[in-house]
Amino acid sequence: MSDNLEYEKRCIEEGYANIAGVDEVGRGPLAGPVTVCAVIMPLEQDKIIDGVTDSKKLSAKKREKLCAEILERAIACNVVSLPPKYIDEVNILQATKEAMRRALQGLSVKPDVALIDAVNVQTVCPVKAIIKGDLLSYSISCASIVAKVTRDKIMDDYALEYPQYAFEKNKGYGTAVHIAAIKEYGITPIHRRTFVKNFI
Repeated sequence: MSDNLEYEKRCIEEGYANIAGVDEVGRGPLAGPVTVCAVIMPLEQDKIIDGVTDSKKLSAKKREKLCAEILERAIACNVVSLPPKYIDEVNILQATKEAMRRALQGLSVKPDVALIDAVNVQTVCPVKAIIKGDLLSYSISCASIVAKVTRDKIMDDYALEYPQYAFEKNKGYGTAVHIAAIKEYGITPIHRRTFVKNFI
């Protein structure tokens, strides 16, 4: 097995079969949802997808290509996005954990264990939280790619609805252009009020 399958290999040695990778995108932005993907990938060497790594290290074009391959090969995949209103109500960490729980619970195949990037949650199966998991675990990398492509598409759609904020470029993160737009135009229904309170 290749380097980024080390955690999966350990799980197999421990007797786990259906290994879910879980990752989130969108904890830091001022606008838009937090999005989580849970995915169970086939781990036979001939079914491993070349080029899979942390989504942040890939171009948008490469992410989209890999995302299509991941969705085609996945044993089970589920993506959950929770909106800004929910994030404001419970805080971003709790919203992230809830999205992870929902993503795992909604898989069509029950996971035996979940590998999660840096977050520990109580859910339908045992969890192994891995620091830098989106880089070090193939399953988590797959989840990070699907979550990133899904959330980027959501923000691209919002960019058409709210063109002043350049969401197609900043994806809701607090860039200078985005903050200037908040100061000029105010906030939208997709802004996280607890995040933007210092800018309005």
